[in-house]
Amino acid sequence: MKKSAVIFDIDGLLINSEPLWNKAATEIFRQYGIQLNQEQYATTTGLRSKEFVAFWLPQFNVPQSQNEIVEKKIIELALNLIDKEATLMPGVENVFDFFLQKDFKMGLASSSPMELIEWVKDKLGIRKYIHASCSAQHLPFAKPHPQVYIDCAASMHTNPLACICFEDSYYGMIAAKAARMTCVVVPSAEDIKSAHWGAADLKLSSLQNFGALHFNMLNN
Repeated sequence: MKKSAVIFDIDGLLINSEPLWNKAATEIFRQYGIQLNQEQYATTTGLRSKEFVAFWLPQFNVPQSQNEIVEKKIIELALNLIDKEATLMPGVENVFDFFLQKDFKMGLASSSPMELIEWVKDKLGIRKYIHASCSAQHLPFAKPHPQVYIDCAASMHTNPLACICFEDSYYGMIAAKAARMTCVVVPSAEDIKSAHWGAADLKLSSLQNFGALHFNMLNN
């Protein structure tokens, strides 16, 4: 099916926010005597804060009653850090201009809170171009479940098969493919050689590298 819409993840794809989420988690976890290394953080990249907290706290014998409190603290600190320190990832302006010229519908689908999605629309100056913004924060299931992508396509009145998704995380890629969408992955440099990206339709080292040849290949 010919493509007519593009959907972007946010954290780690459009803005360099993954280290800031980790920084916030490190600070809050420290208050509970928890210390994670980078390899441990990598295993839960792409999960929303709710699942991230629920995965790690039991492993350090923190009572489940603390989950919601810890989640709220991490989100508040992360949003504050992102507002102060986040930068755009290379190639963001290039890829947005590309799809604007194609007159594509454009959507955002993230596991992060809606506050971050709204902030990104203003930060990038793209609010008037976005047809749908969907957060999985309060959905029953987040990525790798496809619901946030299905909701985004529905909000744009677009068949999922006509959507191209851009993702940077493994869980996001699985969600996009489960929604029957074409998926472009832009992994972090340390993870780009991993075999698990084989499910993607295209793998790039940077959004800067996306162009007409890639689009024509995906649009067949």
